[in-house]
Formats: sequence, structure tokens, C-alpha cells
Amino acid sequence: MYVGFGSIPMHDADAVARAAVEAVRAHGHRVLLSPGWADLALADDQEGCFAVGEVNHHALFPRAAAVVHHGGAGTTTTAALAGAPQVVVPQLADQPYWAGRVADPGIGAAHDGPNPTFESLPAALGVVLTTETRTRAAAVAGTIRTDGATVAAKLLLDEIG
Repeated sequence: MYVGFGSIPMHDADAVARAAVEAVRAHGHRVLLSPGWADLALADDQEGCFAVGEVNHHALFPRAAAVVHHGGAGTTTTAALAGAPQVVVPQLADQPYWAGRVADPGIGAAHDGPNPTFESLPAALGVVLTTETRTRAAAVAGTIRTDGATVAAKLLLDEIG
């Protein structure tokens, strides 16, 4: 599972990283932890937990059992395109909106609040690791259009031309 919070500085990053690693391990998965601006660090030196730097989300997310992230528009869309179930832990601004856009169609879970704990995160992971959520995420991925800029440009050109 991938865990990363992008360019969001987080309160008590050590506790967040520890909770995420323990929750993922509790579900029997390995962790790819992206430090990002939150400065997340590995909680220990046990096997199955790796820190990654800059990584191509388009290449990684299709291979992930789930993606745990902050709910930025780009990360949410990339995970959805990949068909990866996701847990969104919204921190600020539009991120609660994106958490809802993941939870409503059943392609993931919206974490309640910005501070994941070992009590709260395993429950959210339990939702996204079901066959139903994975199947739904894959189905929704197949419906997402990636030609939005082209369509918008054509509409503008048609309007002025």
C-alpha cells in the first residue's frame, strides 16, 4: 500500500507515520511511505516498510493494494484512473470534497478528520480492501475520461469560430 500526504505539512508526522505503518501491517500488507512535505519517516526498521522519494504515481498506483493520501485533486484522480481503492485523509481546502467523491461511489473511504490513528485507519482500510471496493474502483476507472483539456479547447474554438 502507498501512504503519502504530498505537499501537506502535518501535525505530529511521527504519530501519523506510525499509525499508518501499523494499520497497513495489521491488514497484512507492505508499506511504501512517501515522506513528502509532511516529513513522514519510517516508524521502525522492520521488513515490509519502505520509504520512497519522488515516484511516478501513474506507474505505482495500479500495482498498489490501496492508496492512503491527503485528497489532493491530482492524487485522487490518479488513484481513481489506476483503479486503486483509496483512503482519503483530508487535511484542508478542497480535500474534504475529494474525500466525498471517493466515498460516495464506493471506490474508497473518507477518513473522519485529518489525524489518522491506529484506531481509525484500520477501519478505513478494512472498507477499501474488500473485493467489492476493488471491483467498484476498477469499474469506475474505466469510465473516467482523460481528454478534458481537448474537449474544453474544442468547445472554446467552436464558440469563437
